Amino acid sequence: MRRMTARPANAHQARLLRLLRDGGPNSRAQLGDQVDLSRSKLAVEVDRLLETGLVVADGLAASRGGRRSHNIRLAPELRFLGVDIGATSVDVAVTNAELEVLGHVNQPMDVREGPVAVFEQVLAMAAKLKASGLAEGFDGAGIGVPGPVRFPEGVPVAPPIMPGWDGFPVREALSQDLGCPVMVDNDVNLMAMGEQHAGVARSVHDFLCIKIGTGIGCGIVVGGEVYRGTTGSAGDIGHIQVEPDGRPCACGNRGCLEAHFSGAALARDAEEAARSGRSPELAALIEAEGFEGRLSAADVATAAAAGDAVALELIREGGNRTGQVIAGLVSFFNPGLVVIGGGVTGLGHTLLAAIRTQVYRQSLPLATGNLPIVLGELGPTAGVIGAARLISDHLFSPA
Repeated sequence: MRRMTARPANAHQARLLRLLRDGGPNSRAQLGDQVDLSRSKLAVEVDRLLETGLVVADGLAASRGGRRSHNIRLAPELRFLGVDIGATSVDVAVTNAELEVLGHVNQPMDVREGPVAVFEQVLAMAAKLKASGLAEGFDGAGIGVPGPVRFPEGVPVAPPIMPGWDGFPVREALSQDLGCPVMVDNDVNLMAMGEQHAGVARSVHDFLCIKIGTGIGCGIVVGGEVYRGTTGSAGDIGHIQVEPDGRPCACGNRGCLEAHFSGAALARDAEEAARSGRSPELAALIEAEGFEGRLSAADVATAAAAGDAVALELIREGGNRTGQVIAGLVSFFNPGLVVIGGGVTGLGHTLLAAIRTQVYRQSLPLATGNLPIVLGELGPTAGVIGAARLISDHLFSPA
């Protein structure tokens, strides 16, 4: 299998590669309709890409009069690795150059074990996908981590739920281990990129993607590009205060949204409700799981589906607080779409209804008049597709 050694030589070639990635095989004539190049200049750039092996001829294109041209497609043997590290699990996938997932594995994992232990597991999962015949090697890898990242260097910075990761050279270390270029970003930015590439945000240029999992974050997409802020911490909405002098948060402050409603906060509240006898459904789930059983957001969803009033109230209360924060973001940013994703979305339409109610009530009609607030489409593959998109954006840029 040929490994990707060449990079596009100029912005025109980079644009052509991204068009082929996002739209699949295309004729020279159709590509010419989408780029601002004369036919002769387009022919030169396509021929140069064919020489590098990044693209290949792929059958005859449909006739548009005159001599029929060949379709062009990205080299079918190109392989990207997408890694989405969460607080309690990790997803690893292999994609082709068009970012179609060819193989995907998920395993439980505790990010607090530190980068060395986590990356041993990631490398073992990548080796398993390789051994299944999906890839002989990787042309690039995108990595998502659940905390702030200094983007140019690919280094996590003081991540509240990732002790031991501050300043760890993720990009550099994994690039050496995998033998290919690596890019690193916050996990919610990758979820936004995944939904933008293949999910519910395909035709939207300005949107917010809220991930509610063990922590809470927001991917901000402006003009089709992820906005990371000056130092990479844009979208860290889990640490916006929702309760003055509220609960202590892992970040050191009090009353943060994340401390009151996230996967971890919801599990803690559910266990308290079960052990105090306020929720018979949640108490029954704890007993079924044994005395050491830990409740999760999925257990709260199960209890709510059975009509448990306490579980429903926990979801509504969390949705109200989250909606309160999102309403502020909507008034400020005026997005065309809000996507809700992450593990807690198993709470479904009770959560979504509470969020929508708050946003539509608190934000001005001009901002919310045509604003869809929807669940993400891709579920656990959003992050790995976004990770593959991240590394392909890097590799499909002029060298």
